[in-house]
Amino acid sequence: MAQGSIVPFPTLKLLLIGDSSVGKSSLLLRFTDNQFQPYLNPTIGVDFKVKKMVVRDLPLQLAIWDTAGQERFRTLTPSYYRGAHGVILVYDVTRRETFLALDSWLEELEMYTKKNVVKMLVGNKIDEPDREVERREGLLFAQKHSMLFVEASAKMRDGVQEAFEEVVVRILQTPELWHVRREGGKLAGNQGLKEADACSGAYCTLI
Repeated sequence: MAQGSIVPFPTLKLLLIGDSSVGKSSLLLRFTDNQFQPYLNPTIGVDFKVKKMVVRDLPLQLAIWDTAGQERFRTLTPSYYRGAHGVILVYDVTRRETFLALDSWLEELEMYTKKNVVKMLVGNKIDEPDREVERREGLLFAQKHSMLFVEASAKMRDGVQEAFEEVVVRILQTPELWHVRREGGKLAGNQGLKEADACSGAYCTLI
């Protein structure tokens, strides 16, 4: 590609990781299609969806990879970490064992991704009774590991859009993770990132 070529839809790669049945696929379905299905088959290997969005005047394309949480498929996942700009780590607030498993997922994440990859922790299924993990516990874990944090319900739509948008905004604020050149040099290198710095979730609109 010639220098200065226009890239109309830069692609950002996001990963969803976490134990089986924490609701990764439901979060993805809610975000991309605004749908919720109470019974989804477990992901085999990896699945992905593409979502277009606009952050201020910058059109983006998200390639969101939904990875299997079952142990027998874990050997398939390392290659999918490669090139990721952001990772969303999900646990189920009604199952403490999924929260306790975060350390091992985080070790794997740090082994296969760049140090500056954007990390978001999502406590899912807050609409369910019998909560076993309090919000403060998730927040403290996220703070300890320099992660963004939100609690969510794919069923009720709470926090879902916020989770994905905040990851994208933080990626745009991390110069080492991406670089895009647009017509007239308006958004190129650090200048584009400075413009993106002013963006927050409230300014992100989906198309």
